[in-house]
Formats: sequence, C-alpha cells, structure tokens
Amino acid sequence: MNSENVTMGIFLFCQIKVGMLGNYSILFYYVILMFTGKHLMPKDLIIEHLTFANFLTITLRGIPRTMSYFGLKVFLDDIGCKLIMYISRITRGMSLYATCLLSCFQAITIRPSNSKWMKLKYRATKCIGSFCLVTWLFHLLLNILIPARVSGPSYKKNVTNRLSYAYCSLFTSDHVGAALYMILLCFSDVLCLGLMACSSVSMVSTLYKHKRQVRHIHSAQHFQKISPEDRATKTILILLCIFVISYSLSSLVAVIRTCSKYPVPWALNIFTLIEICFPVVCPFVLITNMKSNLSLFLSCYSKR
Repeated sequence: MNSENVTMGIFLFCQIKVGMLGNYSILFYYVILMFTGKHLMPKDLIIEHLTFANFLTITLRGIPRTMSYFGLKVFLDDIGCKLIMYISRITRGMSLYATCLLSCFQAITIRPSNSKWMKLKYRATKCIGSFCLVTWLFHLLLNILIPARVSGPSYKKNVTNRLSYAYCSLFTSDHVGAALYMILLCFSDVLCLGLMACSSVSMVSTLYKHKRQVRHIHSAQHFQKISPEDRATKTILILLCIFVISYSLSSLVAVIRTCSKYPVPWALNIFTLIEICFPVVCPFVLITNMKSNLSLFLSCYSKR
C-alpha cells in the first residue's frame, strides 16, 4: 500500500459513510411512515426506489473499491465479481430512470389543473408503482450481457482489451454485436437525459408563469411564501444539475480510460469518486425538501 492509495481509501470510506447515512435515514423515515399507516404520495414512491438504488450503488461500487485501496485485491471470486458488476449496473440505471421519472412526474404535477394535462396527471398518479417495477425489470434484462464481460481478479491470461478494476476485470470487445449493445445502453441513457432536460425546461417555464401571475394578485408578504410544489420542483432541479454534471464527468473519464493505450490509474480513482457522488449527495438534497414534513411527523408522533 502506498500513501496515495491509503489517502484515497480514507476519503472514499468517509464518502461512503456519509452517503449510506443519508440514504438509510430516508429509507428508515419511509419505513416508519408505512408502519404508522401514513398515506404516501406517488412522488414518495419514486423517492423510495431512487434511494434504494442509490444505497445499493454506494454499497456495491464504493465498498469493494475501498477494500482494494487498503490492499485487499483478491476478496471476490468470479461469480462474486459478476454479481456485483451486474447489480451495480442495474442500480445505476435505476437511479437514472428514477430521477428522470421524478422530474417528469413533477413537471406534470405542477401544471395548471384546468389544462389538458389533467388526464395525464391522473393516469401518471395511478401508474407510478407499476412503472417503477417495470423499470427494475427493464434494467435486469438490459444489462443481462454484463456478467459475460466480467471476470474475477485471478484472471491469468494477458488480454489487451481487459480493463482492471483492481478487484474485478471488465472486457471490451470489437465485435459488431458488442458495439450495438453498447449503443443501446448509451441510447437508453441519452433518452433519459433528454427527458430530464425537457421536463426541467417545462418546470422552469411553469414556475416563471406562476410567479408572474402571483406577483399581480397577492401582496409582497404572501408572495415570499414558497409552496410545497415550488420547493419540490427546485429540489428536483438541483438533483438534475448534480446528476447531469456527475454523469457527464464520469462518462468523460470512462471514455478517456477506455480509449487510452496505457493504464491510467488516476482515471479509475476519479471515476469511482464521481460515480458515487450523486448517490451520496442526493439524500441530503431530498432531506432539505422533506424537512417540514419530517418535523410535522415527529411532532405528531411525539403527541401520540
């Protein structure tokens, strides 16, 4: 172990602890709400799936990498590597889709009630649970070929298209089928990012129109109050900015690492830190939006 690896391991370990604490707090909050019979909104169901996916991403991506930084290289066999890489790809995709779904749902929700979106708003509310389950199933099938491209750290053959993750290895392929498969994965991600961008523009436009209308109707004192919809929308916009930035940077580093002819250790370090940046920051952004609901729940629970 060199000093650089130890420093990276300590930093990543602290990042994992913070992220797990934030995601666990949200999951525990919703578990208590369900046991107390509290009615959950459709948005809460999306946040549950998003938080669970983020929790698994931090666990499966961060912990093995931290162990490798502290000198533990061979702690997974071939099957363990395949499972970890497969499930982590599923949770990463689910995190992307859940963020996209949350953004689109909020964009539909804040639309005026007398608009043509009323029917779509009602249908979206009824189909959220089914859509989340279908999304999990979709990513189970979409990433079905990932285990075939992963091997354990004990792989002995000298292969040029092998990318080492210290505790596992990922193989790239020049075949047309593999290229088409990667294009499919990228197209899925780009489609979600495009929907996020459209929903963000829609939310900003709706909020701007709402502010202009309220400015001429209410007093300045009442205008300063932020509605729950506005607060939730601003939270989602912050999440989108963080996700797009972290996703773009991690994708850029991944491309540099894949296209480079020589090993690039710093690229793997940066890639790992950026990849779990969104799952670590996400719960704390959500908690700021849930603060009023959480304080109200705690006061009611203490009275009971």
